[in-house]
Amino acid sequence: MRYSSPALVDHLAASYALGTLTQRARRRFERLLRDRVDVQLALAQWEQRLGGLAQSVPSRTAPPRVWAAIEARTRPSAPQRQAAGPASWLRPAGWGLGGVLAGAALALATLLSAPTLFISADQVAMSAGERLPQSYVGLLTDAQGNGKLLVSSLRHGKTMTVKVIGPIAPPEAGRLVLWAVPAQGPAFVLGEVPANGSAVSQLPDTSEKLLSRVTRLLVTQETAASPAAPGTPVYSGNCAKLW
Repeated sequence: MRYSSPALVDHLAASYALGTLTQRARRRFERLLRDRVDVQLALAQWEQRLGGLAQSVPSRTAPPRVWAAIEARTRPSAPQRQAAGPASWLRPAGWGLGGVLAGAALALATLLSAPTLFISADQVAMSAGERLPQSYVGLLTDAQGNGKLLVSSLRHGKTMTVKVIGPIAPPEAGRLVLWAVPAQGPAFVLGEVPANGSAVSQLPDTSEKLLSRVTRLLVTQETAASPAAPGTPVYSGNCAKLW
């Protein structure tokens, strides 16, 4: 399998973010994720897109009858499986014509309202002659050079994704804060750093306006509610323009 293909990396990153990879494929992807920045960036971009969608929908707990119905449709009893016709495997369990039409209508409505869920930013960029979407990216390391954080934001986007890519020791007090350091002028806060996983946060303006003159990113441990200046860096890295 050619993991050098941008289209394949994008497909795997999307499937990983959605949780649809098999266990074996998921382990292979996680091995790639540890070593390749392009894979980390692709995953961060998918988590940024899907994270914004998830945050816009209020969480709900499914009632027990829903799980019972799913169990009945996906794991029928042995007599039911034996009684099924030879072509029954072609038909989704519990779906009649009405269910198929409803599913098609839902897919069409979702495509019209959120086309970027089906057409990735990478694909849009590649169709315009670019290899990857224009983004600001930072790979932050500790003093020993070990990768700890991947920070990314689309050039004209207003959200930022911070992904933990290496083990991080939680601060004894306070919190970990991400700073942007311009070539000239004072450093300013971009947001807080998650203890693990990834986090998507809103920016006060587009990345282009906030980060166009930023050369470095820092993470410091802060106890003040609104720190005026960064303390001693815990992690640091360059802020790069991906275009």
